[in-house]
Amino acid sequence: MEAGVRNNLIGKIIEIKEDGLMAQVTMKVEGTDICITSVMTKDSSQEAVFKIGDTVEALVKAINVVMVKQ
Repeated sequence: MEAGVRNNLIGKIIEIKEDGLMAQVTMKVEGTDICITSVMTKDSSQEAVFKIGDTVEALVKAINVVMVKQ
């Protein structure tokens, strides 16, 4: 996926919570104890086929975090 975002962090998904229309995906940043959580629609999470243990990239722009599967 191409994105016009310069700030990115690589990590692994450690938790996925789905409730109603929304999903919360949490990743642990590679080589650190830092965790980042992204909130998205449940459809977006399922379309990305996120699974626990997947390597993902968090693209950070202002207050928004966009995760993409690598």
